[in-house]
Amino acid sequence: MTVAATEPQAYIPALRRLYASLAPYSYSFIRFCVGAIIVRHGFPKVFQGGAAGLSGFLAGKLHLEPGLLWAWIVACVECGGGTLLAIGLLTRLVSAALVIEFTVIVFVVKWANGIIAFAPTAIQPGFPGMIPGGFEFEMLLGLCCLAFLFGGGGRLSVDHAIGKEF
Repeated sequence: MTVAATEPQAYIPALRRLYASLAPYSYSFIRFCVGAIIVRHGFPKVFQGGAAGLSGFLAGKLHLEPGLLWAWIVACVECGGGTLLAIGLLTRLVSAALVIEFTVIVFVVKWANGIIAFAPTAIQPGFPGMIPGGFEFEMLLGLCCLAFLFGGGGRLSVDHAIGKEF
């Protein structure tokens, strides 16, 4: 017995043409948004002195020496790599660097918070305020970057326009 594959029917049939015309661009749209979000986190590290503050954390808590060098690497991966990801240039290379960074953030920096870590902020019992937590945002960004590592830049990318991928 064979089952014929059929296209799912739209709940609102009038939107079917709109969905069909925009669907080929959805992957590139997600890639652009993820890149823009990552740039937003890297920009202050590069242009507003955030790398200096990050260097103390990297050297003190993570024992990455020299802390300032590692802070600038992280800042450049986020700001420059996020920009390249957003436009789709060197997508696979940049995605690999970001997957490494987000893996460290999730499993080394934020995992130690325990079960409370799966919420962006949480009120700790007996503590009069909010504590930072949450690794789901970084996990989502890292998994998106993993998808870009496998899938490349997509239809609307500089990689596709020049016909080359790393």
